[in-house]
Amino acid sequence: MISLLLMAIPVVGLVMLFVWAFSGSTNPSKANYAKAGLLWAAIVIVIYIIMAVALLPAIISSLNSSSYY
Repeated sequence: MISLLLMAIPVVGLVMLFVWAFSGSTNPSKANYAKAGLLWAAIVIVIYIIMAVALLPAIISSLNSSSYY
């Protein structure tokens, strides 16, 4: 329960995931959970970057081509 509350705090949660994932004294199930959380975070960040790279030129192009009176 405390682990989920700590992970809800943006920066603290990310730091705690790294601590739990790579600390030698952490319970193995919590370490695996933290590694899975880091993997999901990496997947989401990569998808976000791909979508931004794909959509940003289209948005900029549409803003440049429209004229306002």
